[in-house]
Amino acid sequence: MKINTIISVAAACGCISVAAAADEAAKTEVAGAAPAEVKLTEAEKGEKEEDDSLVSAEFAFGLDSRYITYGVMDGKDPIVRMNGYVTFLDWWYIGGEMLFDVTKGNGKRGPYGWGNRAGKYTTIDIQTGIAHEFDLGQTLGTLGVDFYYTYEYVARHHHTMNDTQYLDVELTLNDLFLEPKLWIERDLLADEGTYVNLELGHTIALIGEGKDAKLTFKPSFAQGLGNTQRTRGYALASDHGGLMDSTIKGEFVWKFTENLSLSAYVAYCDYWFDRTLRHGAREYNGGWGGSNDRSWNFYGGVFLKFEF
Repeated sequence: MKINTIISVAAACGCISVAAAADEAAKTEVAGAAPAEVKLTEAEKGEKEEDDSLVSAEFAFGLDSRYITYGVMDGKDPIVRMNGYVTFLDWWYIGGEMLFDVTKGNGKRGPYGWGNRAGKYTTIDIQTGIAHEFDLGQTLGTLGVDFYYTYEYVARHHHTMNDTQYLDVELTLNDLFLEPKLWIERDLLADEGTYVNLELGHTIALIGEGKDAKLTFKPSFAQGLGNTQRTRGYALASDHGGLMDSTIKGEFVWKFTENLSLSAYVAYCDYWFDRTLRHGAREYNGGWGGSNDRSWNFYGGVFLKFEF
């Protein structure tokens, strides 16, 4: 009896020991997993904080070989362009852009008598808007929406209306192969005209891959459309709107770092599809004298951009 009792007690103790060891091992396993879960959570929080940063900013400085708007010349010589924007909560931004003439004769056109403005600013744009990207799923990717207001002051228009205001909206689908971009602009003061531009292009990674590519090249084609008020405001036609500038463009972007990039572009534009507007573009460009009496323009530029 004593031996049986001893054996039974020993067996019971053994079972208790095994169960205790198993329970301890399970606790150790869970405890060991905890740091990994914490690390993952912290990483996710870090990514979210980076995506939803409170304030971000960008500044750009560059040179255009000509001042081109809607496919016609508003300056036959190079201009310097400077802009800067501050964005809050990845939604609302405020900023502006300034253009500077760099030659004596870039302000002498028609009856305005702009005179020598070399080294002086010619245009100031103050802007504020709402911009954000929305996920539309795997098929369409992200939709970029940018809706903004612009107050524009043109210093060299000192004998005529020298300011105006605009409302603009830009829609982009950059994850699609042709990266469509639709731009709609409404002039609120100068001519009360409406301008629409549709651009199609494709970004090619030359160094690196995808969004992390260091060097990219984007060829594109864009077509503009203006109503009667817009074409009349630019003296292109007095009785109708229509298809305006057609632009073929190629742009290189070289990302030195995440915060610094250099871009360079070349472009060719013409009024291909409307004979009346093409004739108006020839007269508009011809106001600069010399050999500028043509409907087409070939131009380019280079820009340095800082992002923080």
